[in-house]
Amino acid sequence: MSGLTTQDQGYGSNVRPGCPFHEVRQKLRRVGLRPTRQRVSLGWVLFAKGQRHVSAEMLYEEAMKERIPVSLATIYNTLRQFTEAGLLRELTLDGAKAYFDTADHDHHHFVVEGENRVIDIPAQDIDVAALPAPPEGYEISRVDVVVRLRKVEG
Repeated sequence: MSGLTTQDQGYGSNVRPGCPFHEVRQKLRRVGLRPTRQRVSLGWVLFAKGQRHVSAEMLYEEAMKERIPVSLATIYNTLRQFTEAGLLRELTLDGAKAYFDTADHDHHHFVVEGENRVIDIPAQDIDVAALPAPPEGYEISRVDVVVRLRKVEG
């Protein structure tokens, strides 16, 4: 892909395939986020490729390829804001590595060990019917199942 032009960034017509800038602006407004140039540009990079799992470092590399002038700190802040607004789900693995999931449907995850790869599992493929009762004053908001995979040694 080529870098973003002034026209692509919303100053003219939206001609990019995938998730056009005006759709990103609408998405941000719907969740109460101001559609700043950086949020819109990063939102386009993040959502234009469909449903996927991306780390901050991956998004930073993609932003650099698209010639979006942004720092890694801004990437982290934007991912945090998008997550808090409900546009992303954060999946933290092994207490350190975080992926951000753009899929908005109910699902769980396979994690391929040693490959830094995450694969969706449809919610209906996991039975979580026997959950414990939450402590008094709490309710279960969501259940996240992570199934770890490793290559079969043959």
